[in-house]
Amino acid sequence: MNNFFITTGRRTDGNCIVKAHSLAEKYNMHFIYRNNEPLAQIKKRHDCQTVIIVKKERISIVTSSGELFFHPNMAQLRIKRLLKNEKDNMLTAMALKKGMSVLDCTLGFAADALISAFKSGTLVIGLEADPLLALIAEEGLRAADFSVKELTKAAHNIKVINVNHEEYLQKLPDKSIDVVYFDPMFRHPLMDSLSLTPLRILADTAPVTKKSIDEACRIAKHRVVLKENSKSNEFDRLGFSSICGGRYSPVHYGIIEIGKYV
Repeated sequence: MNNFFITTGRRTDGNCIVKAHSLAEKYNMHFIYRNNEPLAQIKKRHDCQTVIIVKKERISIVTSSGELFFHPNMAQLRIKRLLKNEKDNMLTAMALKKGMSVLDCTLGFAADALISAFKSGTLVIGLEADPLLALIAEEGLRAADFSVKELTKAAHNIKVINVNHEEYLQKLPDKSIDVVYFDPMFRHPLMDSLSLTPLRILADTAPVTKKSIDEACRIAKHRVVLKENSKSNEFDRLGFSSICGGRYSPVHYGIIEIGKYV
């Protein structure tokens, strides 16, 4: 992470400084004391456009295209709906049951992993290739204390690993995970998701490879699931013949069924 640095917000206190120092040491980052200096001035002096900022209320990433921080977003609404026994297309695609293991190969800010952890009630492993996104997700999940207690419990059941999924998949034994899940950056972004532009700067935008899907099929005991733009050709390219999703939904889920769960 030597291309980035960590600092505090302008309105800071001793706790923020201690936290920033601790994170800098934990993640091998350079800490810069803010001293009320404008962020633009610090970035220019260090010739760096991406910064981790520790504020009183949150930890965030500031990029040239905006600010990113951990928030449950739609996961909270989805869990509230699930508590009312409403349907969730992702869980339908996974056919996820209590106690089943899930490997989320493209964690991001863990929105889908939160739903998986809520439903399974057990540990979900989340892989994130970008070290800064992994940092924000890990620290956000660790500190989670939401008004919906089920969401907080789910957050604490997610293990974040900063690694490329291709590398990790190759090391896992056959039939060791019930469901392997992919939610890559869409090759053709949805127009109403422009708020994700800062995320696209950091996230791995490379397409999922057929090799990764083959490895996932080797590892999965139950299903391999791919989330994509409903109009995407990725399902065909990667061999997902079964598709789940609403007729008018902009997002669909491709399914490769490995075997029946007993």
